Amino acid sequence: MLNVNFMKERSSGFRILCLGAHSDDLEIGCGGTILNLTEKHRDTDVFWVVFGTQGRRTREASESARDLLKRAKRKRIIIKSFRDGFFPYIGPSIKNYFEGLKKEFSPDLIFTHYRDDLHQDHRLISELTWNTYRDHLILEYEVPKYDGDLGSPNFFVHLDELTCQTKVNLILKFFKTQGNKHWFTEDTFLSIMRLRGIESSSPTKYAEAFYNRKLVLHGGRD
Repeated sequence: MLNVNFMKERSSGFRILCLGAHSDDLEIGCGGTILNLTEKHRDTDVFWVVFGTQGRRTREASESARDLLKRAKRKRIIIKSFRDGFFPYIGPSIKNYFEGLKKEFSPDLIFTHYRDDLHQDHRLISELTWNTYRDHLILEYEVPKYDGDLGSPNFFVHLDELTCQTKVNLILKFFKTQGNKHWFTEDTFLSIMRLRGIESSSPTKYAEAFYNRKLVLHGGRD
């Protein structure tokens, strides 16, 4: 397996754009990777957008993001209130937001939903990400659900057990409104990271997995 590093000096941070349809999507899909990056690169600028959340979930999303991003040097947390479950039918409004976002923030790295996710809101966010950002490194994260749409990702980030447990603890701490869902449990979140760790021969046992559709590898000179 070929290893590819995020090529930054330790003191040099990334400009990271994180896009999630609903509160908790980002934490579940890429929370461990974000914890890892902000720990290793303290000069990191994170632009965090949650598109559809209302009521108590708005506060949960905001508080969770602030905690997860506490090591980032700069962070902007945007919580929108587009109607849950209706994203494909209000697409023009969400598209307009993306057009404004493109002018406001140019990232090195983007995290967005998996293109073949069976939730319609997730798919639209992924489609608009690719439609808006044409020359960026995009990693599509996965969210386990009843629909059974987990696939075969091709990009893995190895995580140690402490980082994984920190991620899971944060999810369970802040998203109390989701506690009644049968899948919203510690073993669900740890199990998928353990499975991805097996698939990528992680020396730390755990990994988060992503889909990368376009990657250009530039060779250096001798």
